[in-house]
Amino acid sequence: MHNGIGYKVKTVKDIVIVGSAYPLRGGGITTYNELLATKLQEAGHKVRIVTFSLQYPAILFPGKTQYSEEKRPEHLTIEVAINSINPFNWWRVGDKIRKESPDLVVMRYWIPFMAPCLGVIARRIRKNKHTKVVAIADNVIPHETHFFDKPLTQFFVNSCDGFVTMSKSVLNDLKTFTTLKPVVYNPHPMYENFGESISQKSAREKLGLNETGKYLLFFGFIRKYKGLDVLLKALTDTRIQAAGIKLIIAGEYYDKPNEYQVFIKEHNLEHALVQRNDFIPDSEVSTYFCAADMVVQTYKTATQSGVTQIAYYYHKPMLVTDVGGLAELVPHDVVGYVTTVDHKAIADAIIEFYENDRAPFFVHNVQTERQRFTWDSMIDKIFEVGGLED
Repeated sequence: MHNGIGYKVKTVKDIVIVGSAYPLRGGGITTYNELLATKLQEAGHKVRIVTFSLQYPAILFPGKTQYSEEKRPEHLTIEVAINSINPFNWWRVGDKIRKESPDLVVMRYWIPFMAPCLGVIARRIRKNKHTKVVAIADNVIPHETHFFDKPLTQFFVNSCDGFVTMSKSVLNDLKTFTTLKPVVYNPHPMYENFGESISQKSAREKLGLNETGKYLLFFGFIRKYKGLDVLLKALTDTRIQAAGIKLIIAGEYYDKPNEYQVFIKEHNLEHALVQRNDFIPDSEVSTYFCAADMVVQTYKTATQSGVTQIAYYYHKPMLVTDVGGLAELVPHDVVGYVTTVDHKAIADAIIEFYENDRAPFFVHNVQTERQRFTWDSMIDKIFEVGGLED
């Protein structure tokens, strides 16, 4: 059967996605899982998501709430079932899926904390000798490491049939855990579910910004590895201050905000910042991206980034640091800049962007580059490592 979206399968497949989804609130993994389910469903497959009743114990969750205030995605079948800290639950969930005998289970792996839960579920499922378990590995070695990361990850890796990574650095990490199972790379697809673009003028009106101002965007959860401190240091550059360039910080702190606020006050940066430090709901994401001139990710470590894929969707130039897989996604001097993790190098690129009016050139190139990041390609790779392709 050819479904017309870039790949072929002989028959409609029964697919279960195991991972974050509604009623857990949006964020990279939740949004991705729901969009993957949508794309598979549009291709004619039978798809459902099995998500968490408890994803993180409160003591391990740094944000304000784990739950969404958005409307339920009515077009998707979502079962709330998994308790990440209850081994008896893992057996029950795994055995239930095993008996249902889907053709494919797609699991998301992003931190070793989830390895026991997901690993046990995968092992129970595979006992039916029919279902293939494919993991999409966001990270293998986490940004903040612990002594138990490697054995937990090894336990999970041993539980699966194959893997898709979204950066070459994760691909290389994963190959240190397995040499026998299929492992393929496919870049993170674009996010297409945050609504259509609006004009920059309209977006800035919604946010109460100056229509003719110069605005950069730092978007997403604020954690140490994302390097907001480096970007704030770049903003102290006298050239940036003289040019009147401002930074929109849109996202909830998953870190200690006082450390950032002290720096902001010490360097009198309040006037240069637009701080919206709450979780940004899906319905408002397009407004922030459309308001900005350029999206900036000054990460200290990284694998891949969903923020980059939102920027591509809204045709935005980007500045990223040369860590992890970010440079794979943002060709330097084509759709933006790849700099070192150095505040002066970052400041130099920002100044060059505005002084030489680089936005039209970068936006034009985004039109071509964004064609690399399709869901068709990702689904091809999932089916390939699951042994479900023609």
